[in-house]
Amino acid sequence: MIGKDKIILLTGAAGFIGSYLLGFLNKQGYKNIIIADEFDEEDKWFNFDTKEYMAKVEREKLFDWLEENKPVVSFVFHLGARTDTTEFDYSVHEKLNVAYSKNIWSYCVTNNIPLVYASSAATYGSGELGYNDDHELVEKLHPLNPYGVSKNEFDKWVLRQAQDNQPPFWTGLKFFNVYGPNEYHKGRMASVIFHSFNQIRSTGKVKLFKSHRPDFNDGQQLRDFIYVEDVAKVCCWLMNNNVSSGLYNLGTGKARSFEDLAKATFAAMGKQSVIEYIDMPEDIRDKYQYFTEANMSKLQKAGYTEKFCSLEEGVTDYVKNYLLPSVYY
Repeated sequence: MIGKDKIILLTGAAGFIGSYLLGFLNKQGYKNIIIADEFDEEDKWFNFDTKEYMAKVEREKLFDWLEENKPVVSFVFHLGARTDTTEFDYSVHEKLNVAYSKNIWSYCVTNNIPLVYASSAATYGSGELGYNDDHELVEKLHPLNPYGVSKNEFDKWVLRQAQDNQPPFWTGLKFFNVYGPNEYHKGRMASVIFHSFNQIRSTGKVKLFKSHRPDFNDGQQLRDFIYVEDVAKVCCWLMNNNVSSGLYNLGTGKARSFEDLAKATFAAMGKQSVIEYIDMPEDIRDKYQYFTEANMSKLQKAGYTEKFCSLEEGVTDYVKNYLLPSVYY
């Protein structure tokens, strides 16, 4: 159990999941939080400007700052990353998602600090090997884009580390399709729910990608959508419970269609469903996941028993309490 007076380091704190976790930690009574990110993007300011924290440090200056100030950090959440799946320059992902993450890992090893870091379901590629968070599979995975490659390369590197070069506890969370408040800044990379809401409000209809595979009908592409609140709950549970180190899937364990998602968004807005199918951009067709579904048995066996929000529950909360009134968490 990490006491409320202890210091937590949170990277990616200006981003979507990171800023939500910061607010969630605040609500749990944690205020001694060092937040790190690039804070110069004005469209991210509202994600963190009302939150409580002890220090705000630019990402590039973090390790110098830690060396100079020597805070006694009790836990690290490393959620900072380049998450753009349409960024095909691997060197960008290598720098931010691999090299920087290795530095975070080394800091935790040197200072004996537990670590939870963000991996991704993008590591599973097209899913030909399934969606099991089995360490034996990691070397065999074939991600579809440089972002997924970078996340898998770090996972591979982590699993190669000897016992004496590991934090006292570590977890890599393979996030599936996370949605929820504080993603206003994400542009093209925001969730389909966010884009659906804006399309419905401006045009009265939703545009979904056609299927370009004969085994999937239009709108029946399937993803494991998980509400960001559930992600924050799992992160805090990992911080305060004795769990074996390793990679863990973080989805709901239940794949749902994009059509279901669109209909849930219409329903939350009190409107009739009107869906139009459009061609998928050619630059992402061969890198598109048609099905993802997390095998959640590992986290459940570790002791996490709380029920995840259904797609309808999560979408309703997101739309009614955040998107319609245009508020942040």
